[in-house]
Amino acid sequence: MTVKLPTLQKGQSGTIAAIHAGDELYHRLAALGFRVGKKLEVVRKGCCSGPLQVRLGTTDVIMRRRDAQQIDVKVPD
Repeated sequence: MTVKLPTLQKGQSGTIAAIHAGDELYHRLAALGFRVGKKLEVVRKGCCSGPLQVRLGTTDVIMRRRDAQQIDVKVPD
């Protein structure tokens, strides 16, 4: 099943299935390690539509929800 990154709960993990972003955001995410096929985990979610803390391997990234909305994640059924 594929879902948008912000819908994952704290502690839930999955694999990046697609990134639907413009060139600028796409390149910024790629520089941070977001690539199709890469595993990630949601470490923390800010309240009131705040930022997400996402772990990619040993790297933690804090990102805006509107940017996270551009990322599709495949999660186990």
